[in-house]
Amino acid sequence: HGVGRKMHEDPHVPHVGPAGQGLRLRAGMVITIEPMVNLGRADIRTLGDGWTVVTADGALSAQFEHTVAVTETGCEILTLGGPAD
Repeated sequence: HGVGRKMHEDPHVPHVGPAGQGLRLRAGMVITIEPMVNLGRADIRTLGDGWTVVTADGALSAQFEHTVAVTETGCEILTLGGPAD
C-alpha cells in the first residue's frame, strides 16, 4: 500500500499477481513491501474484515513490512536501519 499523509493510501499493491501486470511504479511514490512466508501452500484468503490475510490451508505464516521510496535511479528502503540502530 502507499504511504503519505495517512498510513494506508493508494496504491494498494496485492500480495501476488501475474508477472508484468499491475501498477507501474514511478519516482516519488512511497509504498510498503509486505512479503508473506507460508509453511503451506501459497494460496491466501482475506478475512471478513476486508484487511486480514491468512493462508487458505491454515498453515503458519509470517509477514513483515518495509517502507520503500521509489527514486529516479531505483529505490531507497526507508526502514532498513543502519549502524545507529
